[in-house]
Amino acid sequence: MTDLIQKKLESYFSRNHEEEENAIKEITQEVALYGLFKAGFFEKASFQGGTCLRILYGLDRFSEDLDFALDRPDPSFSLQPYLDHAVSVMKVYGYQIEISGRDKTDSNVKMRFLKDDSMINMLSFRHQSEPSKKIKIKIEIDVNPPQGSKSEIRYCDFPIDFTVKAHEPSSLFSGKIHALLCRPYVKGRDWYDFAWYVSRRTEINLPFLSSALQQMGPFKDQGSVIDLVWVKTQLSSRIESMNWSQARDDVRRFVKPEKLEVLELWGKEFFLSKVDKLL
Repeated sequence: MTDLIQKKLESYFSRNHEEEENAIKEITQEVALYGLFKAGFFEKASFQGGTCLRILYGLDRFSEDLDFALDRPDPSFSLQPYLDHAVSVMKVYGYQIEISGRDKTDSNVKMRFLKDDSMINMLSFRHQSEPSKKIKIKIEIDVNPPQGSKSEIRYCDFPIDFTVKAHEPSSLFSGKIHALLCRPYVKGRDWYDFAWYVSRRTEINLPFLSSALQQMGPFKDQGSVIDLVWVKTQLSSRIESMNWSQARDDVRRFVKPEKLEVLELWGKEFFLSKVDKLL
């Protein structure tokens, strides 16, 4: 099965070390999703976040982590049995996965890391003769998610055909807007995704966004009425204070060279024009 991974890696036609590293990480993410499918994970949880947008909806940038949310709150939920099963499935494809991390008792987010240093030594790389890094995938699941999200079934075809339950685009967009308004640091990937959503005229799941804002972040317990006008006002305020040079630097290594020129447009006026287009 290692040959399958090798052929998939070659299909990326990576032009440098960074693209190749992103490619093998993404391939591993897809195999991990298949393992979770086989474990019955998507009977209880939905895929969300940037990697969901990349793999299932065609976002044109690479992403790092696998993020999920339970369909119903369950503070006692354990990732471990699902990951144990997924790891056994991944072994068939040549991976020797080590699971690390442990839960914080006061956190709604359960987190684990999948690490592998065997597969990367069995593959042939175009741009690196001696890969030094382990493949490392962070997996997070919200066990007390905000209410109001909507999910749908999506189809994947690597390593074979299987299904994934995922938040649909309007719910994913709401999660991204929550991050834009509440994240305490600059993450350019958030803004890249925001522009991507707007260009596709994605609507916002306002009830889901409202629930998320009331649950966590600086707007918690403020009783704000979350409508489109409120969202546009808050995003515009955030845009006015952004360090766009820092935002560009964050996203560069996740996009292909032909996309880099778009980042030169980034600034207050560019993103305010995007806010004006929100539906």
